[in-house]
Amino acid sequence: MTTWWCEHAWLPDIGVADGVLVKTEEGHIAAISVDAAPSADSNRLHGLVIPGLANVHSHAFHRALRGRAQHGAGDFWAWRNLMYDIAERLDPDSYYALARGVFAEMALAGVTCVGEFHYLHNAPGGGRYSDANAMGHALMNAAASAGVRLTLLDACYLTGGFGQPLQGPQLRFGDGSADSWALRVEQLTEHEGVRIGAAIHSVRAVPLAEAEVAAVTAKRNGWPLHMHVSEQVAENEQCIEKYDRTPTQVLAEVGALTANSTAVHATHLTGADIALLSKTGCGVCLCPTTERDLADGIGPAGTLASHGVSLSVGSDGHALIDLLEEARAVEMHERLSTNRRGRFDASALLRAATVVGHRALGWPDAGVIAVGMRADLVAVDLESVRTAGAGASLDAVVFAATAADVTDVVVDDRHVVRDRQHLLIDDVARELATSIAAVLS
Repeated sequence: MTTWWCEHAWLPDIGVADGVLVKTEEGHIAAISVDAAPSADSNRLHGLVIPGLANVHSHAFHRALRGRAQHGAGDFWAWRNLMYDIAERLDPDSYYALARGVFAEMALAGVTCVGEFHYLHNAPGGGRYSDANAMGHALMNAAASAGVRLTLLDACYLTGGFGQPLQGPQLRFGDGSADSWALRVEQLTEHEGVRIGAAIHSVRAVPLAEAEVAAVTAKRNGWPLHMHVSEQVAENEQCIEKYDRTPTQVLAEVGALTANSTAVHATHLTGADIALLSKTGCGVCLCPTTERDLADGIGPAGTLASHGVSLSVGSDGHALIDLLEEARAVEMHERLSTNRRGRFDASALLRAATVVGHRALGWPDAGVIAVGMRADLVAVDLESVRTAGAGASLDAVVFAATAADVTDVVVDDRHVVRDRQHLLIDDVARELATSIAAVLS
């Protein structure tokens, strides 16, 4: 049994409590007491301790674009060409090195679990590696090496647009058919710290009949199912031209919208789309820093929430990796779009970044500091230049702190970050710089 003493901690039904003593056993929380003094053998966590953060939507290799995709005019489609250039260069070894650095950066930011929306499957030109899941295994190994849990959301990606064949770098994404995709993904095995999920890349990349196969496969295996939905206006227009229905309506028709599904972005929804998401229990993952970075737009977070749609957050293309920023941006973007403040309070935003996110990734026993839950603890500094004077409040963490204020991270009772230093990787910044330079060269 291990004991963690938290100077302050955010607990369900209590809020912020002082002197919280957390006892753990076999990676889970066995007992909690408040207003307690630390024992001689307690591991001490100062500041405000929150549950581990869940990064529900990640494309690890997009991290190589940071600082390289901001010049010139354009939109999502112009940015996509730059992304394809990076995708063309990676192999299992270089992908492992890059993803290890990216996942370690997430750990430093308080992320204990990541959903990797994975579609870079094949060798350049579209041929199979001898291990058809070599790229997926590289991601699994990278997450384990960085000390975070992973849900590998293996994406079905079959066309380069509505009725368009895959070409160029896109050939690395395809399996030929949804049946072939299912056969490959079902070869993957879960193990400690890794779960398997499915993804329909988008309605433009997976034809209607093939999307139904993917949805059935996910249901048969009990996997979470994620999909990009209505990220751009052009996607909606093309889908309506092809199917005379919106992307959400198409996905509902093939059975892809369930309580075990997550629609990513969902930026440009109709009222009928929102009603469908609510009726089916499908959640939505918002990625505010990416949605503004790519000029996608501001999603209807407030309306979704008022219809009972569960919201989670992700860092997607990693313009920055800061789940606290992603969470508060949900409220800040809502203020911009409605001219009103206070639709989401700090508790609702942090739930989106913790317990709701973990559930969306297939980890229902994580994201809350409570007995029986995984021992994931994240300490946030209350005395930095950003948080000093704000007090031991959840508002101070959610609306003022950044990833730089995360001091300690415990994943499944294992200390992964201590005093802002990653304990498994000596120099995360150097690893990122080295791995990205290797890809670009």
